[in-house]
Amino acid sequence: MRTTDNLDMFNGAPDRYNWELVGKKEIYIPYNSWKLADRNLSYSDIIQPGHLNPDLTRYELHRVWKVEATLKEGQRHVYAKRTFYIDEDTWQIATVDHYDGRGELWRVGEMHKVMARDVMVPGAAAETFYDLQSGRYLVGGLTNEERVGYDFTQRFHFRDFTPQAIRRAGR
Repeated sequence: MRTTDNLDMFNGAPDRYNWELVGKKEIYIPYNSWKLADRNLSYSDIIQPGHLNPDLTRYELHRVWKVEATLKEGQRHVYAKRTFYIDEDTWQIATVDHYDGRGELWRVGEMHKVMARDVMVPGAAAETFYDLQSGRYLVGGLTNEERVGYDFTQRFHFRDFTPQAIRRAGR
């Protein structure tokens, strides 16, 4: 349902693809998804057969930059092409279309955005990936039933990311 490089809509090796900035356009994207982020909701309130509960999702007409990524010759990936729609206000990927090796639309990803007001950073209430060929979908990033949602208070230092730190963490 998703690949390891789908985190935050794309978190992979950019050198596998040829990138083209297609241009700017206006489309409806998931935005200000505060209902979806409501901590009083249970997952069963949100997750329905085939799609998220439409009473909880919200879309706005926004300016986005359309970027196409086409798999380079000699590279391998299940997605031969990806089309990203990047929100002009947050510079986050709002939606992405994934194409298979036959050039057919296979999966669609949506990031249901909210603003993490305590740290003034755009975030997400949920990420969804819809498989149009199988009729299934995957939702991730929900925190409604978690004791604690996202915690931005953790502070890190450069030394936390050294090979020595990884060795210490592995013990």
